[in-house]
Amino acid sequence: MTKEKTQSHLKELEDEGIYVMREVAAQFDRPVLLFSGGKDSIVMFHLALKAFHPGKIPFPLMHIDTGHNFPETIEFRDHLVEKHGVELIVGSVQESIDKGRVEEETGPDASRNALQTTTLLDTLKEHKVDAALGGGRRDEEKARAKERFFSHRDVFGQWDPKNQRPELWNLFNGRKKPGENFRVFPISNWTEMDVWQYIAQEEIEIPSLYFAHEREVFDRRGVWLADTEFVNRMDDEELETRTVRFRTIGDATCTGAVESEASNLEEIIQEVAAARQTERGNRHDDKRSETAMEDRKRQGYF
Repeated sequence: MTKEKTQSHLKELEDEGIYVMREVAAQFDRPVLLFSGGKDSIVMFHLALKAFHPGKIPFPLMHIDTGHNFPETIEFRDHLVEKHGVELIVGSVQESIDKGRVEEETGPDASRNALQTTTLLDTLKEHKVDAALGGGRRDEEKARAKERFFSHRDVFGQWDPKNQRPELWNLFNGRKKPGENFRVFPISNWTEMDVWQYIAQEEIEIPSLYFAHEREVFDRRGVWLADTEFVNRMDDEELETRTVRFRTIGDATCTGAVESEASNLEEIIQEVAAARQTERGNRHDDKRSETAMEDRKRQGYF
C-alpha cells in the first residue's frame, strides 16, 4: 500500500472512530472510556481528544486495576491523566478480593485477569455507567469478531452474541431498559497494523514495554512470561535474560513477551507485517480453553 493510500485508509478509520464516539456522547448520559494503558486504549484516547477538540473529553477514563500490572503501565496511565487533566476512575480487583466478591486463584497459573469481570461490573454499577467505550478490535480474536460497534449488555452485564442489533448505514441503536448498558467499540474495524501505522503517523506516545528491551523471562508452555513478584514460577522454569517486547499489555501474570529487536515504530511495523501469529497468541489467559475469551465476554468481560 502506498503512503497516500495508507493515509487515506487511516483517515477513514479515524473518521469512523470519531463518529462512533460522538454518537456515544449524544445517546448516553454516563459513558466512560475503558483505559488499560495498552496501545488500543491509547489510540482511543487520542481519537477522543480529536473528537471533542477544542473542548475536554466529556467522559472519564476507567481503569480496572488487577494490582498485578507492569509498573510501566501505571506510570504511563498517571502521566497521561495528569498531562490532559482528565478524570480517572479506578476499579480495584484487590478491593473485590478483600470484600469477598471474588476469590484469589492459587497455583502456578494463578491470575487475576478473570477476576476483572466482577470488578468491572461492580464499578460500572457504582458509577451508573450506561456505555463503556473499549478498544476491542475484530481482528484480535474470534469472539471479538462477532461484536457490533454498539454491543448490548443485559441487566447482569452479560453479552448474548445472538441478540445483537443490526447496524445498517452506520445507524446505532442505543435504546436500553433500566439497568442495561452498552459496550462500544469505535476501533472495531482496525487491525493491529492499522493501530501501529496510526500511532506512527500521529506520533502518539506509548509505554516503553512495546519497544525491545532486556528483561528476565521464563518459558511456560511456549510463552515467555516476565519474572515479576506476581508470577508463581515453578522449579523447572529457569530465568533467562532476553531481548523482548510486548505486543499487547495486560496483567503481568498472563501477558507474554516476544523476542524482538524492534526498538522504534518503523521496526515494529515491519515486524508486525511479517508476523504469523496474532498479538493475543502470547496471552496465557486465552490458552486456558478454546472458548476462553467468549466465556469471559458472556460473563460481562469487556
